[in-house]
Amino acid sequence: MSNELISADSHVNPPPTMWVDYLPAAWRDQAPRIESTDEGDFQVFEGRRTPVLGINAMAGKKPEEYSLMIRRLDDQRAGGYDPGARLEDMDTDGIRAEVLYGGGPLRSQNDELRIASYPAYNDWLADFCAKDPKRLLGVAYLPIETPELAVAEVKRAAGRGLRGCVIPRFPDEGEWFDREWDALWQAILDVGWAAAIHVGGKDRKQAMPRLDATNFMADLLMSKFAMAEACSRFALSGLLERYPDLHIVSVEGQLGWIPFTQSYLDHVWQKHRHWTKSELEKPPSFYFRRQVHATFMEDPIGLRYRDLIGVDNIMWSSDYPHSETTWPNSQELTHEWMSDFSDEERNKILFGNAERLYNL
Repeated sequence: MSNELISADSHVNPPPTMWVDYLPAAWRDQAPRIESTDEGDFQVFEGRRTPVLGINAMAGKKPEEYSLMIRRLDDQRAGGYDPGARLEDMDTDGIRAEVLYGGGPLRSQNDELRIASYPAYNDWLADFCAKDPKRLLGVAYLPIETPELAVAEVKRAAGRGLRGCVIPRFPDEGEWFDREWDALWQAILDVGWAAAIHVGGKDRKQAMPRLDATNFMADLLMSKFAMAEACSRFALSGLLERYPDLHIVSVEGQLGWIPFTQSYLDHVWQKHRHWTKSELEKPPSFYFRRQVHATFMEDPIGLRYRDLIGVDNIMWSSDYPHSETTWPNSQELTHEWMSDFSDEERNKILFGNAERLYNL
């Protein structure tokens, strides 16, 4: 039993200590630092002293061993920040390549420092991926304060070898389909990227979710359904019709919401397109299926409706090293879920669709 696997959504956890090396010299004295005490390690940044986050590095642990924070920075799984260790863990799980998200930018109250942290993070990620560019595919974060800043970073990050970009669900002001953002979509097309929307990515200043049992798990659930709004606006607005070669990726949103969304969009469009003066030439589900892709980790319900979603739009992911990861059992799990799929379906979902989208 051996499947070829490409994870279309995995993660890095850059250590807080990297910022002093990658930020411009003028900001390095304000970079996060680690304070080690007998109590443990703490990140110190902008007057806040916080323990090291651990829930984003639970790969290999049993659920009963999960913890929100960890005592020492070195207790994080090394594959999150060490590319050599990462490749070893990929080999363990039978993963050929991974699309890498997470880790930046800084949540700073200083606008200039926050903007400077985008290229700093992207440079760190590019150096991480340089260990094996055919297997480690980095996704850039873009400063969206202005279209000009975003376009400049697309061009710069593409030159560093990154393979896509992640944007929030909504810009800070206005809408993604406003004409002022056309230069961004054209720049993304010019470098051959897809634009990804990752769950939780509302805006650049979004607060961390509440972390009690009720709110944390409810937030995880609702983060999936929130992707329906973002993706629907791309389809309904005419943006995908204007840019037929632009591809949007719903990252970590799972699949089950997609068939209802596609069907209901067409229903409301037929009812309301006249008085709202919709200019779409075809039903919104046409553009959704043509240009919106989705990653999933474990979604047996969604996979049942793969024919409605569109098999060409579905990409498996391991979510390593996060708490929902399938590592190190990805081979066994994907075989179990897809044992009755045709070879063509299985190959598209497990690696073929990612190959096509990321030009592998």
